[in-house]
Amino acid sequence: MHVRPPDWLIYLGVAATLLGVAILGQPYGGPPLSAPPRAAPGTGGPGPAPPPSFDPTITVEAPAAAGPGAGTAFSISSGGFWLTARHVVEGCARAAIVVGPGQGVAAEVRIDPRGETAVLVTQGGAPALPLAPRQSLKRGMLAFNAGFPGGRPGEVTSRLLGRETLVVRGRRMRRESVLAWAQTDTPGGPRGRVRPSLAGLSGAPALDAQGRVIGVTIAQSRRRGRIYTTTPVALRAALARAGVGPAPGALAAPMTEGSYARIAGALRRDLRIVPVVCQAN
Repeated sequence: MHVRPPDWLIYLGVAATLLGVAILGQPYGGPPLSAPPRAAPGTGGPGPAPPPSFDPTITVEAPAAAGPGAGTAFSISSGGFWLTARHVVEGCARAAIVVGPGQGVAAEVRIDPRGETAVLVTQGGAPALPLAPRQSLKRGMLAFNAGFPGGRPGEVTSRLLGRETLVVRGRRMRRESVLAWAQTDTPGGPRGRVRPSLAGLSGAPALDAQGRVIGVTIAQSRRRGRIYTTTPVALRAALARAGVGPAPGALAAPMTEGSYARIAGALRRDLRIVPVVCQAN
């Protein structure tokens, strides 16, 4: 009887393989990516919208030079367009998305010149995740961040605190208004108070109760238990600059604290949320 290894072991092996092989010049040679749509959406709490001004500031340091790295991306068009965080792929000589054990798809990197995101372009794609409406934010609402924290499949929940200003220092100074979220559990679901590293979750979508994308995860603070995402305005602007129209609608099943781990797993299996690996040179 064939026993399938656990997902985390597969992705860990795939990431290592891609860093050593796939993104070194051996792109995926199979058919174009395809994946049937799966279900996903859930809960949100009432409350006023985030404050419009007088935002607190969080500062992050961008490394002086890019190095090998990994993160998360998600489909924004079935034509082979994916969105991730800028710092995941900035400076990459080669980037790829992981589509299966030992299989990677070479990706063209297009850095957003005015924001904290980047678009990856591949041959073939998966169904796009739907985009949340412009005015769907309420303080205290629940979000679901699904991706590959620590290089393994995982997801966390978080509640909206409000708006802050992200200041990035390093290669060039830039500022962007972001949403601040309080992490409410650990990757994979509630597991006590320990907060493991969320490295690798960068680029993951923050989903609302209907499984619609609110923003892109662009920074985390393990010590403070904070997750920072782009705003819906910045997200739509990034898509417009990339020439990609937002996908409407919602996922079929409600996304709740009881169902989100299962739905996130389905989105990963359908390749709507994928790992990204990057080689600097």
